[in-house]
Amino acid sequence: MKTIFLFLLFGFQIAYSQETFTRKDTLQGGLPFERTCFDVLRYDLNITVKPEEKWIFGANEITFKIIEPTKKIQLDLFENIIIDGISSINFGKLEWKREYNAVFINFNNLLEKDSIYTIKFSYYGNPIVAKNAPWDGGFVWNKDQNGKPFIGVAVQGTGASLWFPCKDSQSDEPDFGVTIKVAVPNDLMNVSNGRFMGSTDLKNGYTRWDWEVKNPINNYDITVNIADYVHIHDNYKGLDLDYYVLRENETKAKIHFEEVKPMMDCFQSKFGEYPFKNDGYKLVETPYLGMEHQSAVAYGNKYMKGYLGDDLSGTEIGLSFDYIIIHESGHEWFGNSITSRDIADLWIHEAFTMYSESVYVECQLGYEKVMEYVNGLRYSVENDKPIIGSYGVNNEGSVDMYYKGALMLNTVRHVINDDTKWWKLLFDYYNTFKYKIIDSETVINFFNKESGMNLTPIFNHYLQKTTIPKLDLKITKGKLDCRWTDVDTSFTMPIDVIINNKTIRIDPKSEWTSTKIKIRDIKKVQVLTNHFYVLTNQ
Repeated sequence: MKTIFLFLLFGFQIAYSQETFTRKDTLQGGLPFERTCFDVLRYDLNITVKPEEKWIFGANEITFKIIEPTKKIQLDLFENIIIDGISSINFGKLEWKREYNAVFINFNNLLEKDSIYTIKFSYYGNPIVAKNAPWDGGFVWNKDQNGKPFIGVAVQGTGASLWFPCKDSQSDEPDFGVTIKVAVPNDLMNVSNGRFMGSTDLKNGYTRWDWEVKNPINNYDITVNIADYVHIHDNYKGLDLDYYVLRENETKAKIHFEEVKPMMDCFQSKFGEYPFKNDGYKLVETPYLGMEHQSAVAYGNKYMKGYLGDDLSGTEIGLSFDYIIIHESGHEWFGNSITSRDIADLWIHEAFTMYSESVYVECQLGYEKVMEYVNGLRYSVENDKPIIGSYGVNNEGSVDMYYKGALMLNTVRHVINDDTKWWKLLFDYYNTFKYKIIDSETVINFFNKESGMNLTPIFNHYLQKTTIPKLDLKITKGKLDCRWTDVDTSFTMPIDVIINNKTIRIDPKSEWTSTKIKIRDIKKVQVLTNHFYVLTNQ
């Protein structure tokens, strides 16, 4: 998520950014040989969390397969966390060297291609504290109304390695899942991703809570949630629904979370089956607004409709649903199942998920209402910088990947101009790339092929430019002429206009083009700007 709505309450490499990137950025965001030479198969995480000291300690057993022979690999752990040792059954104690948050591990012998190894990476320390989660990364150490610890963590963009050692890149997920074992004081519970496997009283004032994820999972989705939770269980059409909420919110949660059921009906009909059925679906109350933690969606919207009681679209339609439930759950399809290789392409997560809210509105309220809702988002577009960030340096693009991204997809829908084809395309897109890690080029090529249209100029413009295409119209010798401005010369996009109550499609270019449409008064032309995210000279 890394949702960007706080301000409301108060080839694809691009050269736009004036930011200066450092060696530290490259180590975190790049894919050098020390990262690409191995593939993570599994994480087995076993830690203890001490709330009063804001302290964690434990180990991660990392199982990996060698892709290219090597004697050195790169893992990651924030440099403020102490490494207590790295070892392997095969090689014993291993030598390592730190550079910023990167940890380079050396092996005495060559690791041969296709061989599989497990290392144990032990560590301890005080992880960084988030000041404003989820917009910054770190732990959140709060108290509930009874004074008991209420703890969560959100790390997207900052890095999961702020609290556990891993290969901290979206380009690689543990193929065979994760076990997450977290010991907390006896009067608390830890809720993590996947299925609950049981708890063990450690006889030292702590109880360990064990969870297992069967599916591949993004590093930033792996989570801990620690509180005096109560558990609410339901099952809907064969899907386990589990809710973990603060004790005082049990009654309201049972009512409020009923919205999950129509959401599941909508998303499964439009996108495909819920991706992680064998891991179940959870909402977990958190001391911050929300995050798309896979199969354990973080929820902190205070049981309100809209976004903390506000409507992001300004239309009041956004008050018909709980924004955090719908948005963060939409990420289960777009972001958690389909994942971008580099966070520079994070629009693959956020544009489609922001659009999933519109899909839900259309399921519930119909086409006219969703057109009103999605067009309400245009007033929040900043057009400050390109949506695609800089590759290989852990750099996200503009926050416009949310609102502008949804408006772009609404535009593509109307360019295609065939809703049967559109819904099939969206369904096929998800089902073609579910459980895969992809990039912008892959997405655009798929949409081109399946639509039978060249949509590349449209995607390129909205993703890489900060201008909104402007449609200029004029009358020349009694006929309507048109052109696009504020675009590259290669830009082309058909658009619909209404003249005399008749919808007509025109095909402007970057130079003046005659439509052959006879007209006397330019004011008689109505451009369908609710279907296309454009400006006009009207």
